[in-house]
Amino acid sequence: MRIGELAQKSGVSRDTIRFYERNGLITSTVGDSETNSYRNYKDDSLVWLQFFAGAREAGMSVADLRSIVEATAESCDREVARAVIQRKIEELKEREEQIGKVVRFLENALSGSK
Repeated sequence: MRIGELAQKSGVSRDTIRFYERNGLITSTVGDSETNSYRNYKDDSLVWLQFFAGAREAGMSVADLRSIVEATAESCDREVARAVIQRKIEELKEREEQIGKVVRFLENALSGSK
């Protein structure tokens, strides 16, 4: 499918699609016509774009998304994808704990400085 159709179906702008492509998150191929430079996107690009939109809204970085895409690109196995996502969940939970400790420390510092 071409970028316009992909943008319409996904609800993601053409610029955002190009951004994800420049960052290696989705790919396209050159169309068959010799008279234009249209790009064709695979149907799975739609699924990825919907995933990226939700992930970005939740605060995931492009680097985080790239790690998921790269891990699943080697093997389209759902279990591989699930394992990558599970590792990311565990990493984020650890980060959440660290942030909680920092917040508590700072709150204690504030209350102790009164």
